[in-house]
Amino acid sequence: QVQLVESGGGLVQPGGSLRLSCAASGLAFSRYHMGWFRQAPGKEREFVAAIIGSTSTYYAESVKGRFTISRDVAKNTLYLQMSSLKPEDTAVYSCATARYDTTWLRGDYWGQGTQVTVSS
Repeated sequence: QVQLVESGGGLVQPGGSLRLSCAASGLAFSRYHMGWFRQAPGKEREFVAAIIGSTSTYYAESVKGRFTISRDVAKNTLYLQMSSLKPEDTAVYSCATARYDTTWLRGDYWGQGTQVTVSS
């Protein structure tokens, strides 16, 4: 049974930082493209970042230069380091297997998500 469990969300002030983690089990983690997606209230889910292998990374323009995606294959864990956070980054962030088809899309497996709120 595949499980993706996110953690690390919370309330942070504008300009602050957070690191999200996603613990994966039940799948060959190193073989999958992995990604982070987010959904704000009243908005559609959007792509945030993706990683192929351990070094090929891709980002939405809105987070480029502020967010960093990475993975630790030994720990079966995906990370999203977020810095210089803005109120518009407020959303539920979820990790997922990912695929590319003109844009990055969520794959077959995803987690329940963790809430990130950026507010003073």
